[in-house]
Order: sequence, then C-alpha cells, then structure tokens
Amino acid sequence: MENTTARVIAFQKPFSFEDKEYTELRLELAALTGRDLLDASREVRAIGETSPVVELSKSYYAVVGAKAAGVPVDLVLALPAREFSQMTVEVQSFLFE
Repeated sequence: MENTTARVIAFQKPFSFEDKEYTELRLELAALTGRDLLDASREVRAIGETSPVVELSKSYYAVVGAKAAGVPVDLVLALPAREFSQMTVEVQSFLFE
C-alpha cells in the first residue's frame, strides 16, 4: 500500500548523486520526530549556518528535508536550484501549516 502522506519533489530531469540516479524525492515529513528536528539544528550549525535562528534558514529546511527523504544532506545541497527550492519550501510549509 502506498503512503499518501509523502510529499513528492519531482525533478525536471534525472539527477545523479554518488552513482545513483534520482527522478524524485519522497519526503516523509509526518514521520519526523522532535529528536530529528533537534538533530537537524545541530547538523546545520556543524555545516556553518550562522543565522541566530537556524530553524528559519534554508540550510535547516535542507537538513530536515534530507532526513525526511532518507538521503544524505550532501545530496540535497547538490540538487539543482529549482528542486532545492521546492524541497525547502515544502519542508517550511509542512512545519508551519
């Protein structure tokens, strides 16, 4: 049975990362926990985010999106701008709906 709660970011063209090709990322945002969000805050600081409120930064949304998609954050950071923006907006929308 397909999980209909996942939010899907469909790519305009296939994207390759570490010898694997992706055509979409499925964000299982509803499956995230508070611990995931706290871990994301720490990871964002570790990659150099200096915003006083990291939870409002694109970097934070990228890390949370990576967790929700089950992919490395480096994959998300390497996405083309369009797909990166779609993902971060989707995460932001989910967190503040």
